[in-house]
Amino acid sequence: MKKLSCRESGFDCDYTIEGYTDEEIFRNGEKNVFNKHGMKKEEFTPHFNEKLRSRIKDT
Repeated sequence: MKKLSCRESGFDCDYTIEGYTDEEIFRNGEKNVFNKHGMKKEEFTPHFNEKLRSRIKDT
């Protein structure tokens, strides 16, 4: 299992995203990022994902 913390990713949010792969983390986090952080789909880019990828932790 992998986890990604919104707070550790630079957002003022205590949400933690979980998944078995990096891609699953990104899919599972989209709803939170869009609804809670006001990001638009076009902002969820490969560059954005790469920045987040380094913050994903194996548990």
